[in-house]
Amino acid sequence: MGPAGPKAVEAGAWRRETESEQVPPRSKTPGRADRPEGKADVPRRRDSVVPPTDRFDGERGDSSGAPDAPDADGEGPRGRLARVRRLSRALDSAVTVPRTDIRIGLDPIVGLLPGVGDVVPTAASAYIVAEAAALGVPRATLARMCLNLLVDAVVGSIPLLGDAFDVVWRANDRNVRLLEARLADPTGGRRDRWVVAALGAAVFLAALAVGLAGVAAVWWVLGVAGIV
Repeated sequence: MGPAGPKAVEAGAWRRETESEQVPPRSKTPGRADRPEGKADVPRRRDSVVPPTDRFDGERGDSSGAPDAPDADGEGPRGRLARVRRLSRALDSAVTVPRTDIRIGLDPIVGLLPGVGDVVPTAASAYIVAEAAALGVPRATLARMCLNLLVDAVVGSIPLLGDAFDVVWRANDRNVRLLEARLADPTGGRRDRWVVAALGAAVFLAALAVGLAGVAAVWWVLGVAGIV
C-alpha cells in the first residue's frame, strides 16, 4: 500500500482537531503534591457530630446545681454546701442506733445538758439557715427552714418528749435537703409558700392548745387548793 496523499493527511489532521474540540476538558483536581504543606488529608463524614460540651461542668459544684465560683471569702458555694452537710450530719444523724435504722446526732444528746443544752444546737441550726441565705435560696424556702426550727424548738422544749421528737424530726437534715433541692430547682420555692402557710397555722394552733391546756391545768390546781 503506497504512502498517503496530501488530501488524506489533511483529512486525518482535521479529524483529530474535531475530536479534541468535542471532548470537554477535565477539571483539575489538586493532588497531594499540589496541596499546600501542612494540610493533612482528613476525611469528613456527614454523620460525625461532635457532642456539645457542658459549659457548666466547671461551674457547677455537684448534683445540687450549686455553682463553684469563689465568693468574697475565697470559698465557693460547693465548699459551703459541704460544710453545712457535715454540720447537719453531726447534729442529727452522726451515728446509727445498733440493730435499728434510727440515726441520732449531737442535738438530742447535748439537749440533755442543763443550761447549754439548747444554746449550741440552736446556734448551729441558725448558721445553716444563714448559709442557705448566702447561697441565694428563695425567701419562702428560708421561711420554711425557720419554721422547721420553730417546730423543733416548741416541741423540743417539752422534757424528755422533746428529745425523742428531735430524733424523729431532725430539723437540720430537713433544712439541708431543702437547700439542696432549691439550689437544683429554684422554682420550687413556690411550693414552700403553701407549706409555710399550712405549717405555720398548725404551729399556731398547737401553741394555742398548749397555752389553753396550761391555763386549764393551773385553774384545776387552784381549784383543788381551794383558792378559786
